[in-house]
Amino acid sequence: MFLFNPKKYERFHSDEKSKELALKTIAFFEEKGLKKIKEDDQTMVWYEDFLEFIKNEKVFAHLLTPEHLSQDGGRWDMWRISEFNEILGFYGLCYWYAWQVTILGLGPIWMGTNEKVKEKTAAFLANGGIFAFGLSEKTHGADLYSSEMALIPQQDGTYLARGSKYYIGNGNCAALVSTFAKIEGTGEYVFFVVDPEHEKYECVKKIDTSGVRQAYVAEYALHDYPITDDDILSRGEHAWNSSLNTINIGKFELGCAAIGIGTHCFYEALNHAADRNLYGRYVTDFPHVKKLFVESYSRLIAMKLVAFRAADYMRVASDDDRRYLLFNPVVKMKVTGQGEKVVHLLHEIIAAKGFEQDTYFEMALRDIGMLPKLEGTEHVNMALIIKFIRKYFFEPVDYPEVDQKNEAADDQYLFAQKTGKLATICFPEYGLAYNGIDLPNVRLFCEQVELFRSLLITAPPDKDQMKNIDYMLAAGELFTLIVYAQLILENAKIYETEHDILEQIFTFMVKDFSSYALKMVLGYENSQEQEEIFKAMIKTPVRDEDGFRRVWAAVHGLKGQYIMNQ
Repeated sequence: MFLFNPKKYERFHSDEKSKELALKTIAFFEEKGLKKIKEDDQTMVWYEDFLEFIKNEKVFAHLLTPEHLSQDGGRWDMWRISEFNEILGFYGLCYWYAWQVTILGLGPIWMGTNEKVKEKTAAFLANGGIFAFGLSEKTHGADLYSSEMALIPQQDGTYLARGSKYYIGNGNCAALVSTFAKIEGTGEYVFFVVDPEHEKYECVKKIDTSGVRQAYVAEYALHDYPITDDDILSRGEHAWNSSLNTINIGKFELGCAAIGIGTHCFYEALNHAADRNLYGRYVTDFPHVKKLFVESYSRLIAMKLVAFRAADYMRVASDDDRRYLLFNPVVKMKVTGQGEKVVHLLHEIIAAKGFEQDTYFEMALRDIGMLPKLEGTEHVNMALIIKFIRKYFFEPVDYPEVDQKNEAADDQYLFAQKTGKLATICFPEYGLAYNGIDLPNVRLFCEQVELFRSLLITAPPDKDQMKNIDYMLAAGELFTLIVYAQLILENAKIYETEHDILEQIFTFMVKDFSSYALKMVLGYENSQEQEEIFKAMIKTPVRDEDGFRRVWAAVHGLKGQYIMNQ
């Protein structure tokens, strides 16, 4: 799998319109240029030019309108939605933020039962509208149980909405804001839409952040805003599920944005280092710099393999196949975290250059750390992930093989997701991903996987350890890496990824697994048997100097392949 390069754009598209929108978006940013992007970032200018482009080209309308509601052949297609996240992240997280928050705002609408609002929403999108997702609150964050926004029933059967929401993207100018609340008196959950232009809607303030400076992160308040059944999207369990299922769709995309950011940083760092001569040698001639670049490149390729393979599983999802509910939080947590890792590795190379105000890198340093935090706290995803361990390892079932899902199709199941009972979701034999790949570090990682499985059989966590959230979250890192490896290997076969690159990927995978195992030994109280197994997991990757040199040659060959227009 290759890195995104706007100057040599290549990607399979199932239709010409999808390719056209990608190329037009690339052209918009390249014509705008890095200098203007940085000026707008530093002065926190609202990106009216970007929204005008979206409106004129109907980009959001085509990519985010379900097929049956679109008038111009649009569809909700996770294959191309994922790539568009990567493109926007590559040029600036603030632009991506307007798009991602729109996805979140649309979720409860497309999942709801209000057909009039759906039709109105499709019309807004066609006219360049963006949307907002009113879920979190200043005091309670995303704790839905404690939500204080209320719908107050009136004698005529209508309602008054009263309360406030906090940290809401696009809250200043969204066409509609999907708002989560409870009905006063019954506590029933409800989703409804409000119009920021209404006199009872107050945009309280813009919340300034260190990253995504141009975005408008709002606090808004509803002061007895009148609501009728025409504004209500869903109630009760349906409303509750809509909030969670919207996050499944919308927050997944943070991983793809991290890939875009890391890729742009990679080109910028490589171009700088390869042209810089210190002590009579180019920076890229130093052995430690070669290692940092190869590791950064390998981690980026792995991120992309994982995220786009997870998108395949989202596209085949059904009530009988909900494996995406494991792969989704892995992307949200792990791919975004790997994005941070890549940027920090590259920063070790370019050092002070990364702080200079005319670089993309300076902006990325501020933005990349927001992605795991915008999603929420890591323990939320890990708590989800560890629910799948038993079925993943011990109760395999047969599934048809999932091919690459790049066809033009409307992913309608995502708006009717079955919820709950995560511990009942089944998986095929986990070892299938390793079939046909006989490489030293892949074999070594497979040994680590088997040791983890043996731990679960012979020395599983006892009752006290199970109650210790910190212990379980730390152990969950090992399981997460196992799932990460599965997605890498599956997609590596699809993309026919070179063995040299796979070996470099599994070099850091073995090291990362060993690091997590060491943490279990040094940081927690284990039984003697547990400690022995954790220690056995700590392994040294097999060194492949010839393979490393070939990958480094490929990495160095990317010098000058992409330089953003000034």
